[in-house]
Parts: sequence; structure tokens; C-alpha cells
Amino acid sequence: MQLLTPEHWTEYELLDSGNFQKLERFGSFVLDRPEPQAIWDKSLSDQEWARQAHATFRRDRQSPERGDWQTRPEMRDPWFVSFREGGLDLRFKLSLTSFKHVGLFPEQATNWTYIHDRIRAMSVSRPRVLNLFAYTGAASLAARQAGADVTHVDSVRQVISWARENMDYSNLDNIRWVVEDAMKFVRREVRRGNTYNGLILDPPAYGRGPDGEKWVLEEHLNELLKACADLLDRTDFFFIINLYSLGFSSLIVDNLIRQVFGQVPNAEWGELYLDDASRKRLPLGVFFRFASV
Repeated sequence: MQLLTPEHWTEYELLDSGNFQKLERFGSFVLDRPEPQAIWDKSLSDQEWARQAHATFRRDRQSPERGDWQTRPEMRDPWFVSFREGGLDLRFKLSLTSFKHVGLFPEQATNWTYIHDRIRAMSVSRPRVLNLFAYTGAASLAARQAGADVTHVDSVRQVISWARENMDYSNLDNIRWVVEDAMKFVRREVRRGNTYNGLILDPPAYGRGPDGEKWVLEEHLNELLKACADLLDRTDFFFIINLYSLGFSSLIVDNLIRQVFGQVPNAEWGELYLDDASRKRLPLGVFFRFASV
């Protein structure tokens, strides 16, 4: 079991966490937003949080999944951050959404470099990569910049438009965009006999497809993984799954992967986390990844 966190990313910093909140710097701006896993006390005072935050998220009492942002005059929306490490040089548009998200999950940065390095090490000249539940496309951009042919699947048209903008801002092109329910797309690809050298999965705990299809992680993950086993190339390949669901153990993912895929090479599994400035480690999901190279 491994614990992975991004290192040397100068444009992102977790400044503090606690009391079910996190204080983060994305580029030039500091955000105060909810974090259900931060059940400990803050290290900095409330006054210091208020002094640093350019934008603070406040939940809607009638609809706790939504809310709005209180911003200072100098806060810009949207704004941009870059990620440069190894062979990657990516640029992302960020924006304050009513669901508290900003368009980027910084704990995933360790997977972006993994994707890039695995693709570059493959013997096939243009690996085919499928990114499911792909959101605003950071993993898709990492794969494309490494030279892969990328298919990006998400059920929300607006976030695919956002991902397309990120592709342009990163000076990339030719990603295939698919607005569809991930399970439907995978089933169809299996029927067609298609295969991919790389599979990236980042499923939510709950979700809806574009036609109202219901996704429940515990109910559908096993079936999805079985279908993915049919899609994965047998020679040159990598596989990544990330799960952010409270109480979802990495042991569950380990059991599922080993049952569906058997003994996999170069397996890594554990937790993704972020270190705050006081060295408190904020868990932000579990992962499993393996590769032929």
C-alpha cells in the first residue's frame, strides 16, 4: 500500500485544513471551501483564514450540495494555473462553481505524470487511451501530450466544453470528445471488439448519464471493471482507477482488480492525499494502477 501526494508543484498549495474545510492556493488566489474528510482542528486561526481567502464557499441550507462564493474584489473568475513536471507542460482554466469545485483535483497530479511516463515507455507508436468520467480533462491532456490517441468520455456536455478549452490552452489537439454514459460507451466498445492501451477511470460515488442513466459506485463498479478487462490491450497497457467515496477502502479496490484482472504487473495501490503546511495529511481518495512497462 502506498500514499501518494504531488510534489514540487509551485502553483498549488494546501495551506491549512480542519473543521471540515480546506484553505488552498491555486496560482495567485486562495480559496476556502468545504472538505468532509478534514475532521480535525484548523492549525491557523479563523482570522488568518479570512485574511488569506480571496473566495469562500458557503453552502445553500436548502440544497447542501450547492452553494455560492463570497469573493474579494481582486478575485478573478475564471483564472489559470499551469502544471510542469517531467515532459508535461499543461495549462488549466479554473472557475468557481456552485458545487464548490473549481475544475481541477490537484491530488491527481501524481497520476498525470504516471500516465505520461507509461505512454512514453510503450513500444507502440500511438497508444490508444480511454478516459472515463473524464471531467475537465487533466488526465486526457497528459496522455495526449505524451503522444497517445485519446478518447475522452463524460456525461456532462458543459465539462467536455471546459476540457476542450483546456486542450486549447495547453496547445494540444485531436482529442476525441464523447458525451455519453460511461457504462453504455464501454459496453458498445466491447461489442465492437475495440481495445485500448490505457484505461483511466475516475468514477463518482453517484451520477447521472445524459439520458438519466443512474450510476451508483457500489452497484456498478464490478460490472464496469469486467467490461474494462475486455477493452485493455494484452501487450502494451496501463490502467488507473481513482475513487473518492467516504468509507471506500483501498482493500475493496485491490480485491476487485485482482479478481477481475488476475495477477497484474507493476501493481500500485493505496491513498492519494495532500499535505498542508502543518503536515496534516488530508486523504482524498483511493487508487489502483498497474502497467506492462
